[in-house]
Order: sequence, then C-alpha cells, then structure tokens
Amino acid sequence: MSPLDLLSAVLVGLGYFFFFVGALGLVRFPDALSRLNAVSKAVSAGLGLTVLGLLLRADSVFAALKLLFICGIVLVASTTSAQLAGRSAVREERRRR
Repeated sequence: MSPLDLLSAVLVGLGYFFFFVGALGLVRFPDALSRLNAVSKAVSAGLGLTVLGLLLRADSVFAALKLLFICGIVLVASTTSAQLAGRSAVREERRRR
C-alpha cells in the first residue's frame, strides 16, 4: 500500500467517523435545533474529508471535478434543508407557548 493510498484511506475513514458522530448527535441531543447543528456540522466535515480522500484516488481531472461538483451540491442542499427545518422547529416552538 502506497502512502497516497494510506492517506486516502485515513481521510475517508475520518469522514465516516464524522458521519457516525453526526448520527449519534441526531439520536442523543434533546431538541431539534441542537440535533440540526450536530448533523449539519458533521455532514460538512464528513463530506469534506471523504471527498478529499477520494480526490486523491481520482483517475482524471474530470472525475475530480465531478466529485467537487457533487460535494458542492450536497453542501448547498444540506445547508438549505437544515435552515428550513430549523425555521420550522422555531415556529413550532413559538406556537406551543
């Protein structure tokens, strides 16, 4: 195994670790806003590390650009959905008062 392969495996493994910690935060935290915070931070860090690890293994520039494009789309979609879910949770909390 070359050093590049090892670095790629470590980065992907760290990305999976962040995904796992985010899922754990989703289960363990008490309210919606703290759950959203844990998941959105973990998805950003996990996706970034995973894509970085996969970029080291990309066969061509086109494959690397596709990875970066998909990463950008997922980050925008997860940020937008977390913001909308958070806004909905705040509105629901205000209605209960």
